[in-house]
Amino acid sequence: MKIPFGNLKRQYEKYKSELDMALQSVLDSGWFVLGKIVEKFEHEFAGYCGVDYAVGLGSGTEALHLALTAVGIGPGDEVITAANTCIPTVSAISFCSATPVLTDVDPISFNMSIDDLIQKITCRTKAIMPVHLYGQSADLDPILEIANTRGIPVIEDAAQAHGTKYKGKRIGGISLLTCFSFYPSKNLACFGDGGCVTTNSSFLAERLRLLRNYGQRQRFYHSIKGFNSRLDEMQAAILCAKLPHLEKWNTRRREIADMYKKDIHNQCVLHPTEMIYGRHVYHLYVIRVKNRKAFQSFLHGHGIETSIHYPVPVHLQECYIDLRNKKGDFPVTENLAEEIVSIPIYPELTNEEIKYVCQIINEFDPKKS
Repeated sequence: MKIPFGNLKRQYEKYKSELDMALQSVLDSGWFVLGKIVEKFEHEFAGYCGVDYAVGLGSGTEALHLALTAVGIGPGDEVITAANTCIPTVSAISFCSATPVLTDVDPISFNMSIDDLIQKITCRTKAIMPVHLYGQSADLDPILEIANTRGIPVIEDAAQAHGTKYKGKRIGGISLLTCFSFYPSKNLACFGDGGCVTTNSSFLAERLRLLRNYGQRQRFYHSIKGFNSRLDEMQAAILCAKLPHLEKWNTRRREIADMYKKDIHNQCVLHPTEMIYGRHVYHLYVIRVKNRKAFQSFLHGHGIETSIHYPVPVHLQECYIDLRNKKGDFPVTENLAEEIVSIPIYPELTNEEIKYVCQIINEFDPKKS
């Protein structure tokens, strides 16, 4: 049996008529940038997140970048985020000419360490950016308490957290700004790059609309210096068609995660933990294995693709040597980077395929590898 790590074609084939109709409606309209369909998606996604405003943008990275810009982050400022994240989280800080300050992570949730966050705050800290990694919420209440007492805005990186809940409330309307990506592999995905920022602030929503479109309210009249970061009508149409299915897809991801937890009983494998304060939507199912190379090779030999999210922590990336962090500075993050393995999890996986993945993982014996 061949089981790819992801299979976007299956979802398209299952919902082909809906998706083709959505695309055709844009072609028939003759309007392709910042039109009625983008407005429709913004309204519907804001409603889904339980928030007043959603502003569609060109990518998840740009969502982070423009959110930071909207609150005035610039040269000399520090933005605190987690070391255990994908590089775009930190790239967005760099785009503002600000300084990324990294924290280590909690060894159970894999998300921002509250104790380390407290240690990293300085007079130059102008924003805190927790990451809801793999589909699990960071512990927001203590982060918000720390930030609010110091007047520091919290901007959430929810690129992997569409539908994630924190203490019963959907991610998207808890902090000042929340940033989403709609990259094709996400739980809610378009057919290319796309992103958005959600907020309850009318001022910040309007500022984001200006920033995404060259700083103009009216064409050729520019109020502020802006960018070109617009969610186009084609991508918005796809997202409008997919949004009604998101809860069903997240439920299926949780079902698959439950099957993995129940049926994978190899002592070499450490399963992810769902924190009691949240609802994990399993954008990724990330296990820990000591002898990862042999484990991945064994699964690959049986037709099962795996991945690593992420093999090199941000502070050890060549492009961030200027941060002057060194190996050993973030021990939990570094330990995770040596052991984590992502196994297939997407709604279109069949029960037969899931059982096969469990069977092969249970057959893995590190002594024979």
